Amino acid sequence: MLNILNTETPSLQHPDLDLYDSARLMQALVEDQLAAIDAVRAAAPALAAAVDAALPRIAAGGRLLYAGAGTSGRLGVLDSVELGPTFSWPRERAVAVMAGGDGAMFVAVEGAEDDETQGGLDLTAQHPGPNDVLLALAASGHTPYVLGALAAAHAAGSLTLGLANNPGAAVLTACDHPILLDTGAEIISGSTRLKAGTAQKIALNSFSSALMVRLNKVYGNLMVDMKATNAKLVRRAVALTRRAAGVDEARAVAALSQCDFSVKTAIVMLLKQLPAADATQLLTQHQGSVRRALAAH
Repeated sequence: MLNILNTETPSLQHPDLDLYDSARLMQALVEDQLAAIDAVRAAAPALAAAVDAALPRIAAGGRLLYAGAGTSGRLGVLDSVELGPTFSWPRERAVAVMAGGDGAMFVAVEGAEDDETQGGLDLTAQHPGPNDVLLALAASGHTPYVLGALAAAHAAGSLTLGLANNPGAAVLTACDHPILLDTGAEIISGSTRLKAGTAQKIALNSFSSALMVRLNKVYGNLMVDMKATNAKLVRRAVALTRRAAGVDEARAVAALSQCDFSVKTAIVMLLKQLPAADATQLLTQHQGSVRRALAAH
């Protein structure tokens, strides 16, 4: 099987890579990554369809689940973790399972990806349901651990998305929404932490960010549902509030201080001249949409 996978086939473009000086080597490595952008661009319609399919389930209280091994697994963990500070997404609603367990995030656990049964058990342990959405990640598209997780998600009635870097991969044929990221041969043969991983990172970023936009976590192009959990993010919250509401720093800070530094609440408070409680209630009535809350009479 390995010999027929695009991601495992030696590249014909740089057979003397080890002879390059640093400047030429860096240029070759960077330029090869451009194929990741092309692959995700080609997959954009499939990603958009996946967003539309996932939206009603997530809006109904479902979770984003991720399953992967190695680089793919780590990218799933990364996407799940970053949704909290960026969009105030509850940690329990973005859950990643990875071949080899949590420790495999830091130390490679060889052989764990070959355990299809364990993939099913790890996913089942998260008690998936019909409103949950699984993102199954595998560069090869044939990782047994990920296929086990996919089978468990299907059995629970969850929506399944498969992201793989080889056409016709088992992960793509076993899921509801196949997303092919056809990056081809790697410049360093078989090293899918390169452009295959880059394509997966772009696809995950794009999918989850689009989903959050559709869930009213963004106003215009401003991330107004972030968590101000450190000094940098407090400054960002103030800047976002100033920009969206057109007020000075003092007024922005005053409003934010009354609503636990919720940017979207502060914007509605300032532009509708409402107290924090009323602004919060208005946002709730409009499913957290700042735009609809501001338009309300």
